[in-house]
Amino acid sequence: MSLYSISDAQLAFGHVALLDHADFSLEAGERVGLIGRNGAGKSSLLKIVAGLAAPDDGLVTRQAELTTVYVPQEPEFDLDASVFDVVASGLTEARALLDEYDAVAHALADTPEGAQHDELLARMNALQSSLDMHDAWNWRTRVATTLAQIGLDGDARTGALSGGMKKRVALARALVVQPDVLLLDEPTNHLDFEGIRWLEDLLVTLRTGLLFITHDRAFLDRVATRIVELDRGRLLSYPGNFSAYQTRKAQQLEVEQVEQAKFDKLLAQEEVWIRKGVEARRTRSVGRIARLVEMRNERAERRNVQGNVKLDVGQGEKSGKIVAELTDVTKRFGERTIVDRFTATVMRGDKIGLVGPNGAGKTTLLKLILGELQPDEGRVRTGTNIQAAYFDQMRAQLDLDKSLADTISPGSEWVEVNGVKKHVMSYLGDFLFAPERARSPVQSLSGGERNRLLLARLFARPANVLVLDEPTNDLDIPTLELLEELLADYDGTVLLVSHDRAFLDNVVTSVFAAEGGGKWREYVGGFSDWQIQRERSERIAEEAVRQSAKEAPKDDLPKDSAAGRNAQRTVKLSFKEQRELEALPARIAELEEEQKTIGAQLEDGSIFAKDAKEGARLSERHAAIEEELLVALERWEELEAKRK
Repeated sequence: MSLYSISDAQLAFGHVALLDHADFSLEAGERVGLIGRNGAGKSSLLKIVAGLAAPDDGLVTRQAELTTVYVPQEPEFDLDASVFDVVASGLTEARALLDEYDAVAHALADTPEGAQHDELLARMNALQSSLDMHDAWNWRTRVATTLAQIGLDGDARTGALSGGMKKRVALARALVVQPDVLLLDEPTNHLDFEGIRWLEDLLVTLRTGLLFITHDRAFLDRVATRIVELDRGRLLSYPGNFSAYQTRKAQQLEVEQVEQAKFDKLLAQEEVWIRKGVEARRTRSVGRIARLVEMRNERAERRNVQGNVKLDVGQGEKSGKIVAELTDVTKRFGERTIVDRFTATVMRGDKIGLVGPNGAGKTTLLKLILGELQPDEGRVRTGTNIQAAYFDQMRAQLDLDKSLADTISPGSEWVEVNGVKKHVMSYLGDFLFAPERARSPVQSLSGGERNRLLLARLFARPANVLVLDEPTNDLDIPTLELLEELLADYDGTVLLVSHDRAFLDNVVTSVFAAEGGGKWREYVGGFSDWQIQRERSERIAEEAVRQSAKEAPKDDLPKDSAAGRNAQRTVKLSFKEQRELEALPARIAELEEEQKTIGAQLEDGSIFAKDAKEGARLSERHAAIEEELLVALERWEELEAKRK
């Protein structure tokens, strides 16, 4: 039986049907990625599953005692509270039961035997059952364990955390509940590469049913065991990850186009027939007329695939061959070094990705390259005839009170792109804004729509250097793919900051990577190439350290170290403990190997499509191994300590 299911669901806002007789179900252990165009209704569906909203019509069923936790895009906290208290707030119900149990216990002690005493005793027994079921007795231990699992300091003040760490707090608050179903809306927002990789590793090992919304294609490929697309009011299911979905979706659209073309051809023939002369109408079939009416209605109700954004960037005059040349550039803010003796050359036509953790200084390096910020040491030489156009991740360039038309072309009804004049209404239409919305204020737009408007504004200006700071936030996947194509064909220079790994791989030709401590290094290729080169460098460095340690003379070892080893040899354990200690390393290695094998099966995700029960069993075994490893390691440390 499914954990949760919706049958024949309908939901509409105004005349737009977000759910049109849609069906959806979620099985135990499944990790479902929910995708669709901006405004398709993904967040609305997530809220329905969370129980925060209801469909206009349709049947919703869920397992009894199902625990569902929803983590929105921008979670809200008490910013003055400690991380421990915020995470513990996820257990409000369990703590309330415990408080009531204590109150009833005190009241019971002060109440003489009788009817009231019996009522209190019955209530106490009911509370005890609920506390056992919710595992509420050790809620503090649960919070502490979850904080350790997520890597959070319980004493830290929530308001002092970065966006990425706040996202971790939100996940910890959800996971401490030990939910049956976890719902995540854009979970990778505010996370850097390390944070995204950490989240992927966490989610692929959870036994929880997972439904999440994201536009991060690499994240979908790694985490999802099934893709569900919300397309024109229908929920379409595709087993496997995002790559498998792309193949099947392309095939489905081809079939749909052929079928619609046949239908339209038949409808056109029937329309010709119905308009024939009087003699033909006398012999008309009543059934044929009824079918024509039905076909007309079906054609009128057809919801065509939403059009794609038409992207075209205004090309400025060519810049000089060298866009920027940095020589031993250093930049500090206070005692912190953001860029330390960095040397690089940016040539015309380069497409460079700036990567690194949040706060590494990517925006600072951008400003140094463009000459907007002067280095403390070193030299920056900016090329000639630079026309830069900026995409700001904070959307600070947008005036929320201005209309869409005034934002694109203030004081004029025309836009000129590559020497071609275009009416502002038509230009906005290229970015999927209907003419009636052209006079609407910017503040009425959603996050994804504001990003599209910013792209429209950016591409309306002639430029030979595009500076894109997190341009992929809130953009749907089709728009992302079109933006990739545009940037790949763009003749000018692109400087790109993004945490979207697939986008970086498909656009950039080299990477400026933050290596820590203000050190930056250039790598040829995209994100994956950088990862491979970085991991290879780390392995070489580790091997060099090991080799130098092997070659160190034994006489260099401290005398007390050798004495310690001799002392260990003289300490005796019991025969049974000695045998146990000798067997533990092999047992630990065996558990780690089993965990690695199961982890690979779970990460692939196909096990859930083939056999959901086996997938759930493997998930449980993966978690059990974690506990067994912890016990084995603690026992090994205990026995080792006895030898000292």
